[in-house]
Amino acid sequence: MTTLDRTAPPVTPGGPAAPSADRPLRRELGIANLFSHGFLLFWGAVTVLPLLWMAISAFKTNGEILADPWGLPETLRFDNFVRAWTGANIGRYFLNSLVVVAGSVSLTMLTGATAAYVFARYEFRGRQIVYYLFVGGLMFPVFLALVPLFFVVRNAGLFGTWTGLILVYAAYSLPFTVFFLTAFFRTLPTSVAEAALVDGCGHFRLFFQVMLPMARPGLISVGIFNFLQHWNQFLLPQVLMQGDEDKWVLAQGLFALSVSQGYAGDYARLFAGLTIAVLPVLAVYVIFQRQVQSGLTAGQLK
Repeated sequence: MTTLDRTAPPVTPGGPAAPSADRPLRRELGIANLFSHGFLLFWGAVTVLPLLWMAISAFKTNGEILADPWGLPETLRFDNFVRAWTGANIGRYFLNSLVVVAGSVSLTMLTGATAAYVFARYEFRGRQIVYYLFVGGLMFPVFLALVPLFFVVRNAGLFGTWTGLILVYAAYSLPFTVFFLTAFFRTLPTSVAEAALVDGCGHFRLFFQVMLPMARPGLISVGIFNFLQHWNQFLLPQVLMQGDEDKWVLAQGLFALSVSQGYAGDYARLFAGLTIAVLPVLAVYVIFQRQVQSGLTAGQLK
């Protein structure tokens, strides 16, 4: 007569008990992912919905905006953009901003890349002190310097001019540019620079023809950040560009438009002007989003 063996077989570490042990961990990870994705969806909705409402309102009439703020327009009224571009001088302010931002970003990138390359590649006495002085500028809010900055620009004869605004923009963005590009230049291989020097390449040619093309991802990333920062700047031009309205930048023009249209009741033209101001920022982000991501991660991958 045979007897049944009632003893349970030994459980191995990779046996049937392993999946049940991982269930609490998987459940916690699932809850964390659900919470993070829900928060990202909420944050995306908070960011996108106001922009979408603004763009839709730009195609409405004033009566449609007041009667049904959340509804769709019956017809797309592109004449709102024409009235904002010409009647509210948004076109002039837009071109002024392009000139100022192009000059300030170019000056910032040229001086910042040159200084960052020297800090990253050359050894000289006091290098760390000068570098930390640049980095220390990141901790200094610009609004604390508005009063002395106003007198410095005025005494230099640059008050109310594009040149003064470009120089202030460049000085304000230089600390972050130097900090970002110094770390990026340090990740570039030194063998290429040494080979170029052995072949008779000078330091000036080495920087512009060898090192700058290799640092293109980092240059694009910090250039886009500076563009967005300068384009959205309001406090500095409001303080340093008082006077001649023909030289105002877009932020000043939109502020004046929002104040005046709040009393006039032409909300359609106001939303059209705001949409025109947002379009360059969206275009830059959509076109260069991959370059920004690659530039942020390039220094970590090398």
